Amino acid sequence: MPVEEGKTIKGRGAVSSPTPRFDHTVSVAVDDGWDAGDDPDFPSPDPATTFLPDKTKNLIATNRSPDIPFDQSINPYKGCEHGCIYCYARPTHAYLDLSPGLDFETRIFYKTNPALRLREALDHPRYVCRTLAMGTNTDPYQPGEKRFGITRTVLETLLEYRHPVSIVTKGALILRDIDLLGELAELGLASVAVSVTTLDNRLKTLLEPRTAGPAARLKVIRQMKEAGVPVHAMMAPVIPFINDEEIENVVAKVAEAGARDASYVMLRLPLEVEGLFRDWLAEHFPLRAERVMACVRDMHGGRAYQPEWGTRMRGRGAFADLVAARFQRAKRRHGLGEEEPTPLRTDLFRRPNAPPTLF
Repeated sequence: MPVEEGKTIKGRGAVSSPTPRFDHTVSVAVDDGWDAGDDPDFPSPDPATTFLPDKTKNLIATNRSPDIPFDQSINPYKGCEHGCIYCYARPTHAYLDLSPGLDFETRIFYKTNPALRLREALDHPRYVCRTLAMGTNTDPYQPGEKRFGITRTVLETLLEYRHPVSIVTKGALILRDIDLLGELAELGLASVAVSVTTLDNRLKTLLEPRTAGPAARLKVIRQMKEAGVPVHAMMAPVIPFINDEEIENVVAKVAEAGARDASYVMLRLPLEVEGLFRDWLAEHFPLRAERVMACVRDMHGGRAYQPEWGTRMRGRGAFADLVAARFQRAKRRHGLGEEEPTPLRTDLFRRPNAPPTLF
């Protein structure tokens, strides 16, 4: 669906909708003089969210990236209604011949038969138990989860198998599952990371329109701690001259809420995300736009993004070094990360549906 370039849509992050990079047909919105929006009988279409089944064969995805602390993950959804403009997962919608812009936020694919597919994977005789990460690509607690409950189904199955899981989210809906997470954590099988990008609700609304507000995320940290779930805070991403001034305040607030540790990820703009982010800057921060992008290029060797392992999450140069120093100093001030986290357990793994053996 073509979008009028530079037009902010309430509740959506993207202000542009680029053609998928594999599609040779380009659609452009034009005024043909027949403006149905002026006629109350024919209102302009609302960019409502459409949910589509993603016929699932393998629920567990694997990766070999050396700078990511997991090698297998589950993503219940493709696309994310949260609409974070900087989301590095946006380009994956191009593989579906959909736009990484508005389509990514409004055309959401959900995994089918999650319990069955997960049981098939875990029951396979060659399966080796290792922590499963959730929220690594799109958020497992985006709004559609309230309707479909796929994440909760996965957690119920993992508890049955005594399987470790780690979750990253910006959604307060995770509190719905605090019973399961508390039970998993009591067995040493669960940890949660909450991303707190900003404490400014106005900026949050521009950056991440359908995510939980800053106060709600701090509440998630507090309640997870009270439930005995190890909880980590993330400032992801740090955006030069947009939210970097909040580093010290964010670290202070997450420490006060009960986070055990905190980390950050520097803004990264792979593929179509660069153009989407540039359009967003021009719309919302036109006077800072070039300064922001100049700093981003400086951290990535003169380009908007360099996908090198080891530096893609942090960047290089004076600004990147300054952010790292500020973050570490803030953590020390508030006592975060003083103890090494206890690894999640894998020795409790069982296959409750496995047939009995004689030996």
